[in-house]
Amino acid sequence: MTAYVKIMQRHVQREETLLFQVASPSLRDADGDEIDVAFAVNQEEMASVQAEFRALMSRIGNLAPGPIGLGLTHEAEPAAEGRPGPLLLEIRELSSHYGRIAALRGVNLSIRTGQLVALVGANGAGKTTLLRTISGVQRASGGSVWFGGADIIRLRPDKRVRLGICHVPEGRQVFGPLSVADNLRLGAYTGRDRKCIAEDMERMYAMFPILQQKSRLPAGTLSGGQQQMLAIARALMGRPRLLLLDEPSMGLAPLLVEEIFNAIIELRKQAMTIFLVEQNAHAALAIADHAYVIETGKVVLSGSGKALLTNERVREAYLGI
Repeated sequence: MTAYVKIMQRHVQREETLLFQVASPSLRDADGDEIDVAFAVNQEEMASVQAEFRALMSRIGNLAPGPIGLGLTHEAEPAAEGRPGPLLLEIRELSSHYGRIAALRGVNLSIRTGQLVALVGANGAGKTTLLRTISGVQRASGGSVWFGGADIIRLRPDKRVRLGICHVPEGRQVFGPLSVADNLRLGAYTGRDRKCIAEDMERMYAMFPILQQKSRLPAGTLSGGQQQMLAIARALMGRPRLLLLDEPSMGLAPLLVEEIFNAIIELRKQAMTIFLVEQNAHAALAIADHAYVIETGKVVLSGSGKALLTNERVREAYLGI
């Protein structure tokens, strides 16, 4: 698909630089109008074909018993400069320990409203611990976590959820015996009227159609990819101001990885603020507005996703290049 798109792009460039230059002296205004109309019709047809393709890809991904050789082959354009809003999350000199072992050592980072920020690093570098400390599941041993202008370091996890911090944990951790629909309802436990909750559930079903098909089944019967979709949808039911995603592609078939990342890209287009922890560094950096690299509990690099993709240190350590 990517090779086909590149061929078509080269073809269009040749038309614009060669064919149209030769033809333009002979074209009338009416001819130009006809070309514009035909182009608009083609754009509408292309949008319809792309929507059909995404629907088919989603269905194939959910039915596939295992990897079928497709992966995340596209890269999203970085967000336009100036899109992010005011500072939403600021972490200052944050530390956290497991007993005497320091998992985080003076971490500093910030996230602005509307940004998708990625955190990459090796196993055991402290990525999951950082997300757990932000959501309050892991106790901080020093520093501060400022959210919406207030230090929330001493707040309980449930209080942080009510502020709008929703965490999709590593390993999905859905409620297996409960139905898919009940898992989604639990995501909205902070309280809204039934009509709003029903509307939000319909939005989740539109984003992940397979969840609607299996809404009455126990969540534990879903495949790994479907459980990941459910975990993300459950967090979105809380209408987050900040969505924490911990290793959403872990253990998934390549096609399902692409499906999950397509959902993340769609949320990013909706200006949702996302903090993404991901071992698939290339995929994460390709869609990130900003990114951080963490090593042994400390942030060692930061920059735009695009800049870190071309950084030699990152390419060698995390991209296998």
